[in-house]
Amino acid sequence: MNTETIRSTDLEIGETLRSLPPVEPPPALTERILVELGLADQYFESETPFGRTYFAFNELGVSMVERGLDHRSFEQEFRSRHGRAAVFTDSPPRKLVRQIESRLRGLPSQGPAFDLRELTDFERDVLLKTLEIPFGQVRPYGWVAAQIGRPRAMRAVGSALADNPVPLLIPCHRVVRSDGRIGNYGLGGPAAKRRFLELEGVEPDQLETLARRNVRYFGSDTTHIYCYPTCGHARRVTDRHRVAFSSARQALSNGYRPCKVCRPVAG
Repeated sequence: MNTETIRSTDLEIGETLRSLPPVEPPPALTERILVELGLADQYFESETPFGRTYFAFNELGVSMVERGLDHRSFEQEFRSRHGRAAVFTDSPPRKLVRQIESRLRGLPSQGPAFDLRELTDFERDVLLKTLEIPFGQVRPYGWVAAQIGRPRAMRAVGSALADNPVPLLIPCHRVVRSDGRIGNYGLGGPAAKRRFLELEGVEPDQLETLARRNVRYFGSDTTHIYCYPTCGHARRVTDRHRVAFSSARQALSNGYRPCKVCRPVAG
């Protein structure tokens, strides 16, 4: 076959190919490629103690948590927040699922990891400190601010928690107002916050009663240590030996020292 014949054949093949309708790749293949390229996260749906909840994740960790939505709404919210797609999977990593289940039930867990790369250093500091609040306990915004070395940044702490991309896992529902009241909550408002705390064994009505009585701390007259009311040590103090304080200054002036576990801040 000579050169002219080959060139003519190539042109005919080219014309034929151009005349064919475009072939779209299977959606599943496209989604898998996006995930592998880091252009999309995966997500799964789970029934949790807090209701139907969606968890998005990538190789860095959990990137978003939301509850009460349908698949389309979650995908739209994820894209709006992160600027990339969220692809549903019905077979998430078993290790990740176990870590999430343990975390939500207050069981010992070495994970999960989180993808917080889109946050500022301050926002990450706030969320990682909030992660230290034990299951079934609460701390005021001022505690978080003081623990990260920004004691005057309580309002900024509140804003960072309101924008928490992974609530429930990083438990912003365990942070309450400085006066002891429950306060607002971005994942369903105060009613949801109260319910989530109740699921962890906290009594919101008791917290609100203490707030109205201006009680911020409990002390033990046997150890002369004062704590936040939900601290495990405070809960073990019997009524006979429990002393109420309206401020850290009052506790200190009465010869009490702060608990080394819950680390109450001045206030």
